[in-house]
Amino acid sequence: MSIRDEFDFIKQITPKRTLPEEVIVGIGDDAAIVRPKAYTDMISCTDTMVENVHFARKTMSPYQIGHKALAANISDVAAMGGMAKYYLVSLVVPSHWKEEELVDLYRGMEELAMQHHMVLIGGDTVSTNGPLIVNVTVLGEITKGKSLRRSHARPGDVIFITGTVGDSAAGLHILLNDQDSNEYLLKRHQLPEPQVLAGTIMIEFERVAVNDISDGVASEAIEIAEASQVNMILEENLLPLSSEILSFGRGQAINWALYGGEDYQLIGCISEELWPELKQQFTANNIKVEQVGTVQTGTGQVFLKKDQDLIELKKQGYNHFKHGDQNETTVDN
Repeated sequence: MSIRDEFDFIKQITPKRTLPEEVIVGIGDDAAIVRPKAYTDMISCTDTMVENVHFARKTMSPYQIGHKALAANISDVAAMGGMAKYYLVSLVVPSHWKEEELVDLYRGMEELAMQHHMVLIGGDTVSTNGPLIVNVTVLGEITKGKSLRRSHARPGDVIFITGTVGDSAAGLHILLNDQDSNEYLLKRHQLPEPQVLAGTIMIEFERVAVNDISDGVASEAIEIAEASQVNMILEENLLPLSSEILSFGRGQAINWALYGGEDYQLIGCISEELWPELKQQFTANNIKVEQVGTVQTGTGQVFLKKDQDLIELKKQGYNHFKHGDQNETTVDN
């Protein structure tokens, strides 16, 4: 392993901040101890990123890798309407990663954690002959008895998306193909911002179905449709696309939006009656949100309405580094 002294490394990555009162034991013992508040439920999620599968040194710095690894988990908690509070990190480290680079990776997580008032409470580090593997577990909290669920969509609902989609895939395309830099698109790929405030706004509504957009709009919509046993109709001309991504052409932009992933925006469904109020609250908090379709009675299918045609969308995995850009051609111009 490239870490010279394990105890010194732990000292370097341990947050220097005072622990919140509910953390009884943090880093430095066999396990952490957290005392949940009586009026909350706990949310937990974990995500694993593997070098040259989920990230590459060509496209991201150690700091950016750390940021994204934590952001992915914060986004999952936000999609449930919760607040991320604590995180644990396990690294499987090859010899070609220097200790200074690993410290920078943790710095990427810590600076994002500070923005969201989170604290590192544990983890593990082991060596490997393979690639770097980063596993992050996040614990969060939510008001007891409340949560946003994929299974909450109902026929007649409005489908909405926060922000713009496809930008992360466009940023990665630029990096992999050594094209002229576009700072907006690169930042959307390398330093994504989880939509925590949007989640906390939605939790106050009676019923909202939500998913975070980590695998592309098509995949996330299908997960909601299947969990709720409804059909969803997405309008191609309503998908929120940035002016920057449209410079690649509308057809390519739509493909990235549907299948690119890693935007960490939110797609959701809410009753038509409550949609104006939700949109107003988002707008008041400077959160971009647009209606992109409607929910119908069905059995778990998602369709893209293009002009007068309905195209059924399928789940489609997206491995940027194994397949390059060959799977960016699902929807034609």
